[in-house]
Order: sequence, then C-alpha cells, then structure tokens
Amino acid sequence: MSKTAHPVRDFVSEWTINILILLFGTTTLVQAFIVPTPSMDTTVRVGDHLLVDKLSYAPPGAISRYVLPYTQVKRGDIIVFRYPLDISQNYVKRVVGVPGDRIHLVDKTVYLNGKALTNEPYAQHVRPFIDPYPDNFPSQPAEPGVFDRARDMLAQNVVNGDVVVPPESYFAMGDNRDNSSDSRYWGFVPRENIIGKPLLIFWSYDASTEDLEYFTANHFIDLAKNFFVKTRWDRTLKLVRGYPIQ
Repeated sequence: MSKTAHPVRDFVSEWTINILILLFGTTTLVQAFIVPTPSMDTTVRVGDHLLVDKLSYAPPGAISRYVLPYTQVKRGDIIVFRYPLDISQNYVKRVVGVPGDRIHLVDKTVYLNGKALTNEPYAQHVRPFIDPYPDNFPSQPAEPGVFDRARDMLAQNVVNGDVVVPPESYFAMGDNRDNSSDSRYWGFVPRENIIGKPLLIFWSYDASTEDLEYFTANHFIDLAKNFFVKTRWDRTLKLVRGYPIQ
C-alpha cells in the first residue's frame, strides 16, 4: 500500500483525535511523554514532549469499533511502549517487524522477508564502521550489553539466519540505528506493552538526557533562563507520522 493510499482517512483520523484531545484531554485518551535519548533522531529528538494517542491500538469494543479509529500495529509505525525489562519506563521506537516477519541485517541494511529495505528515509547511521553484532544481526554472536531476553530470542526465534517475529510480538528499532537500545539488545516488544503512538510534539526544548531523565535542579534553572531561546519553536505542534515499510 502506498504512503498516500488513504490520505483523506488519515487526515480525518488524525484531526478526530486532535479534537477529542481538546474536548476530553485525559490520561484515558492521551499521555504526555518526554523523549530523553537520541535513539530516534531525527524523527523525534531529545527534549521533544509528545502527546501519545492511546486510542489507536486499544482493543475495539462491540460498538466503539465502529465509532473510533482503532488500527492494527503496522510496520513503520512509531510506538510508545513499556520497556520489557522495566515496565516503569516508557520507550519510543519504530516497528520494523510484525508477527510472522523474518528479519536480518547485513552491513547495516535491514532485510525484511528476504528483501532489502533500500528506502528508509527516517533512518540515520552515524558510526563510520561496521559493528559486527548490531550491523550483521543475528549472524554474529551476542556481545556484552545484550540482555538475556534477547539471547533467548536468538536461541528460540532464529530460523535460517532470520529472526522470526512470534505472535503478539513486534520487532522494534530506533531510527538512529547506530545509537539505539532496541530489539537487537532486549528482544521483542509484547503487544500488551504497547501504550499508543505519538500524535504530535506539543513542545520541544533543547536539554540534555540527564536533565530530562532526572529533572535536575540545573534543568529548572536552565528553563527559567533560556525558555524562549532553547525552545525549538519549529517543532511545536508538529505531527509525528509513521512511514510504511513494505
């Protein structure tokens, strides 16, 4: 399906959610999320404050399925989810593989179901060399920093050189491919862990990862001094969109 196959439906869906947020802005519908790390650069950046649409992937009810724009999690969607190793933390990544997909990497290029993904405009590579494990995944032995959960994935879900995504699970990667803790390091994202998808950036502020993760005193001093200067006004109210992966 092409990127513009349903432009009217996508437009109506996005702005329906926007209106619902304005009218009924509660944690039932949306959740605020601060991006503290650069793993999704430059799609979302450190210091982006996101509104996460919690309705999109919610299980549809008998009536609500006909009223609200529920969707299935698709390849290319950007998702916010509870980190499988510590569900008190929320992560944001891009879905690269859905149940049944076969995935491997060769020299940083992702192969999906046997086909190289040669068009990934959202991905960036900042490392000038090949790192054997993440860049030739899963053909190379797991390195230090790979969690047991991912080692189990490598032991149980690799078939003919591909990681095969099991039911009710997703393979997620950061757009900043060379600087991302993702499914290569901690395994699949369970469907039940997915909170929703980012809808828009309601504010973006140029701050450090440390300040955003721990809300240090320095962060509040910096805000008081530099709010207008370090606010990224060009990112304010910017919609966050997925990109279809075929």
